[in-house]
Amino acid sequence: MAETVAVILAAGQGKRMHSRLPKVLHRVAGRSLLEHVLAATRQAGIEDNIIVIGHGAEEVRAALGPEQKYALQEQQLGTGHALAQARQAAGEAATVLVLCGDTPLIRPATLSGLLHHHRATGAAVTILAARIADPTGYGRIIRDGQGQVKGIVEERDATPVEKAINEINTGIYCFAAAFLWPALARLKPDNDQGEYYLTDVVAMAVSQGLRVETLVAGDAGEVLGVNDRAQLAAAGAVWRRRINTALMLDGVTIIDPEATYIDVTVTIGKDTIIYPATFLEGHTIIGAGCSLGPGTTIRDSQVGDGSTVIHAVVLESTIGPGCQVGPFAYLRPGTVLEAGVKVGDFVEIKASRIGRGSKVPHLTYLGDATVGMGVNIGAGTITCNYDGRQKWPTIIEDGAFIGSNTNLVAPVRVGAGALVGAGSTITEDVPAGALALARERQVNLPTRGKKGDEKRQEK
Repeated sequence: MAETVAVILAAGQGKRMHSRLPKVLHRVAGRSLLEHVLAATRQAGIEDNIIVIGHGAEEVRAALGPEQKYALQEQQLGTGHALAQARQAAGEAATVLVLCGDTPLIRPATLSGLLHHHRATGAAVTILAARIADPTGYGRIIRDGQGQVKGIVEERDATPVEKAINEINTGIYCFAAAFLWPALARLKPDNDQGEYYLTDVVAMAVSQGLRVETLVAGDAGEVLGVNDRAQLAAAGAVWRRRINTALMLDGVTIIDPEATYIDVTVTIGKDTIIYPATFLEGHTIIGAGCSLGPGTTIRDSQVGDGSTVIHAVVLESTIGPGCQVGPFAYLRPGTVLEAGVKVGDFVEIKASRIGRGSKVPHLTYLGDATVGMGVNIGAGTITCNYDGRQKWPTIIEDGAFIGSNTNLVAPVRVGAGALVGAGSTITEDVPAGALALARERQVNLPTRGKKGDEKRQEK
């Protein structure tokens, strides 16, 4: 039996997002809002997490997978009603941590501190509070003359004096399960909205003379929720500062942190330099001593030590150590560059392996190709890999030289050390060490040039 269970409320529609996508699935810094919350609870040591879903339930299930534990709120009847749906899934856990699925900035240390305070004080309820300059829209924490919590009043119900209070309820709580579940069973929808409010459970604890504690978050910014696209962008900016600061303190140079976008799932080695307008996304691993950008996107890829990628797009690819990519190169999924490969300007490579030390300097398309070591691919070379029905492979063996403006009509193999003359269209295999020429012989007509044309016009 888990000592603590976390219940994440993620059933709301999020109308202010004006989106077909459930609010908690909108993404910030490489994760959905909900995934950020889950990551925080797990890093705080809570492995038993229950997600209360409702609006867009199937989309949330599909996004997070069947390994998660879910509770369904079929009708959205308030936060108290939502939490009650998790009763069976929570089992016999003694402590229930309640969070909202739209708070992607919450830190694991804050959750750990809340749990520690709750256990140390033996409280029935511990509220994570925050003090903010403008509390508009938040529930205020009301205290008595001795500083004890009397209750929580929502903005719409607050008096002018209560609205002046800047200590807010963040919507994150710890409950003693022995108090919580019976209290939820007694909740009544005695309000204009006809909903079951979780804040009324706090009022129950106060009325019963039970201990109600608060812990004020050290950084009020981390408890703010995301309700619209502007707040989503603001949360992204906070995550960007966190990620970039941590990387710089760990030995990565970021020329302009405000113009560099790195997902939380990315790892980067020391002494790498990142230039502005660079996007590093997904499960990307960057080695040490690399130079990335400007104007570069790398997603779900690996870049080896000492490689340079400039003005390029790299998707689901592997770049070995000491490679040069760009400017204006496009590596599509399935591309593998071995050590020391050069891929230059206006080159597109898809589902191909390029051998150690080979060069693809410019104006080339390689698709479904295997290129050996020490190969030179001339400008304007194309692998004609698609016949309208299926893709075919091209194999270029070690040390081959492909002349400029060559068409390699797949399936085809160019042998080791072979030379293909510029302007050739190769439709048959080229033996190792051979010279292949596949173009019409040049014919010069002495009187058919420009001067000859002028003379004919004079006649």
